[in-house]
Amino acid sequence: MEGMKGAVLITGASRGIGEATARLLHAKGYRVGLMARDEKRLQALAAELEGALPLPGDVREEGDWARAVAAMEEAFGELSALVNNAGVGVMKPVHELTLEEWRLVLDTNLTGAFLGIRHAVPALLRRGGGTIVNVGSLAGKNPFKGGAAYNASKFGLLGLAGAAMLDLREANIRVVNVLPGSVDTGFAGNTPGQAWKLKPEDVAQAVLFALEMPGHAMVSEIELRPTRPPSGPR
Repeated sequence: MEGMKGAVLITGASRGIGEATARLLHAKGYRVGLMARDEKRLQALAAELEGALPLPGDVREEGDWARAVAAMEEAFGELSALVNNAGVGVMKPVHELTLEEWRLVLDTNLTGAFLGIRHAVPALLRRGGGTIVNVGSLAGKNPFKGGAAYNASKFGLLGLAGAAMLDLREANIRVVNVLPGSVDTGFAGNTPGQAWKLKPEDVAQAVLFALEMPGHAMVSEIELRPTRPPSGPR
């Protein structure tokens, strides 16, 4: 592990992009807090990553956010960055979505990110600034069939993050959006093992890039696409 760097809170950290990001940042010397609902997987990952802080919680619950940020400051003395990565996907035609499914997707992908920003900012201000990275999706710009709830959540995330960037940049808090295309994970019931897709580690590299930009500069948006999709837009 490289020399110790900042303290980063990562949501959705028990699998997929969140797990890959936690592993990469830990290897690069960051102190990492791992927030996710799956406590068993979270504890197993924290046991692998020496010094990592497991933070079982649901991004939809404000109390879980308050506890996670307080635990980061208590354990590491600061919070230097937040990676809003937790997300869910329910892919159905708009007229077949239930209200419960709609709320699950919007509350997790959009309200969860808002609550993360709301609770992280005071801690970032206490250390004089920091970075918020939102892992969105190209689905935040490109609607697709069956994506009504997911598209709405990711379009909304771009609006939230854009306004947050303008609100926070003068306080030395950078807000960066990472927008991957198709990623080879089990997200939304997909079957992993499709070689043409992006890897979770590719997205983790983009998060690392966002965190390590010089303090006077900000890349506000990073789009990632597979080099050779099988056909059509991905």
